[in-house]
Amino acid sequence: MKKGLKKVAFSFLAVSTAFSGALAVNDTAGNNGVISSVYAQEQGHITINANTGDNGVLQSLAGKKFNIYRIFDAENAAGMESINYSMNPEYEKSLKKVTGKDNEYAIIDYIQKMNNNLVINNVEAPQLNESRYSDFRYFIEDLKNMLVTDRAEPTQVVTVPANAKDSFTMDVPFGWYVIDEVTSVNGTHSAASLCMVNTANPDVYVNIKSDFPVIQKQIREDDLRASIGNNKDGWNDVGDYEIGQTVPYRYLTYAPNINGYQTYYFAMHDRMDKALTFNPDSVNVKIGDKVLENGVDYKVVTSGIPSDETFQIQITDLKATINKYFYAEYEGTVPENEKFYGQKIVVEYNATLNENAQLDTGRPGFENDVKLEYSNNPDSDGTGQTGETPWDTVVAFTFRIDGVKVNDQTPEIKLQGAKFRLYSNKDCTEEVYVKKATAGDGYTVINRDSIKNGEKPAEAAEMVSDNDGVFNIIGLDSQTYYLKETQAPAGYRLLKDPVKIDVKATYGKDNRDNYVKGDGATDKTLQKLEASAHFKEFYSGAYSEYGNDLITDIETGTANIKVVNKVGSKLPASGSALTLILVGAGTAVMVTVLIKRRKEVKR
Repeated sequence: MKKGLKKVAFSFLAVSTAFSGALAVNDTAGNNGVISSVYAQEQGHITINANTGDNGVLQSLAGKKFNIYRIFDAENAAGMESINYSMNPEYEKSLKKVTGKDNEYAIIDYIQKMNNNLVINNVEAPQLNESRYSDFRYFIEDLKNMLVTDRAEPTQVVTVPANAKDSFTMDVPFGWYVIDEVTSVNGTHSAASLCMVNTANPDVYVNIKSDFPVIQKQIREDDLRASIGNNKDGWNDVGDYEIGQTVPYRYLTYAPNINGYQTYYFAMHDRMDKALTFNPDSVNVKIGDKVLENGVDYKVVTSGIPSDETFQIQITDLKATINKYFYAEYEGTVPENEKFYGQKIVVEYNATLNENAQLDTGRPGFENDVKLEYSNNPDSDGTGQTGETPWDTVVAFTFRIDGVKVNDQTPEIKLQGAKFRLYSNKDCTEEVYVKKATAGDGYTVINRDSIKNGEKPAEAAEMVSDNDGVFNIIGLDSQTYYLKETQAPAGYRLLKDPVKIDVKATYGKDNRDNYVKGDGATDKTLQKLEASAHFKEFYSGAYSEYGNDLITDIETGTANIKVVNKVGSKLPASGSALTLILVGAGTAVMVTVLIKRRKEVKR
């Protein structure tokens, strides 16, 4: 086969077969074998079966459109030992151009020489497929392109009905058919198929190979990981975090069957809520067990992209990248062979829950979406037409505690000037540092992941109850915290033991692994927000302990707590008021006597 034929861009991913049997051609028209006008009358059937992707999901045929070209009619011998093909005159011009032959016999013989899977003496036997990289495959693509160029009308045009998802059967005369998918796939979550070729004699089954990928986005919960996600590793669709905390994300996808493509574009589009800050340096891309090199195998793009997107991770040619890591031994030595795809692709990166989150705690949460753009029509050489998956979304939440400092009297008095620190452990050695909220609504948590060697951040502040006794802590996780009073209001006893505060968010089980965009605003995702506080106090010579369930607001993600200081009374005194008066009077008498004596001495 000439090298020129191999330059043809592939149209689709699918099965191709050479026609079956030894060709016993008869010139029934007596025209020196140029064109035979004999048509087969027998009824045949072509059944197209849908493809099942490497993720095990059936890729529906419904709505797919095909041009059906009956290139040759077929006639069986009485004993089914031989088959005779005769050319359809509608496609004579295109066949002559592509083969360079000027008569029917020469054209058929030319095509037959590409048959690596001969079926002889039993034309009912199945015909094995030729390789997608065979001379025959390139020839078929040349022929299909020439039919389009010559504006040759298809024998019939078929659109698969909506109810035919897994297979579709067409009634056709016996013949050798080229089946060209012409579905409009640009921008859709679909892919077109390479031309399918076989002999309907009487029945033939062809398996479409228009494979296309899917993508799943996940977020990794930091608490109770061993109980969350399909693999019990924390990866799922829902998480909650402190403001400033690192939020891990990942994409799961795979390399579809891209045999037949020359190049294959593969790009992940990501869009983030304004409360999330992307960390470009955290991106890690793996295909199988191979870690790809940033700037070589892929690139992270943050500019020149649609305004609603945050970044893209682009693999300009996924096929070349997979060949590089998995099929390097073939490169430059032998023609491309049928290759196995389906390699798992995992992309991981981090974001930070930033201070914008203080304005929207609780519902609806902060969403992060991804969609995959990929080549879906080999006619474009993998650089023109592309398809897109639907957006896949995950969500993150954060919460707050609204605190107020009061005394134990009725009516209660709001206490100003009480100071607090927040900790994540019972011994109060692991401080959750806070700073004044930029929105002026209390204090926000400082990025604990940025703290090095336990050093206190320069902007860290001690919380102080204001004129109304209020101290709000914004941007908390669903976990246990310890609130320690470090300075009591003037005239009140310090609470020496920290207040244990449990914040617990409950999420819908279905949403945990199958979050749907927008569900964060409903009870499908964040179903309950519960909080409790445990107090330990020392008064009247004894310790007392008690717990309270806190009032919460799930919409704002708020737990409300009162921290109470008991009013202290004066210490007891001895003696009476009369004694004090007498003592005072005696002192006055003594002073008078002393003054009189000093005057007499001076005289």
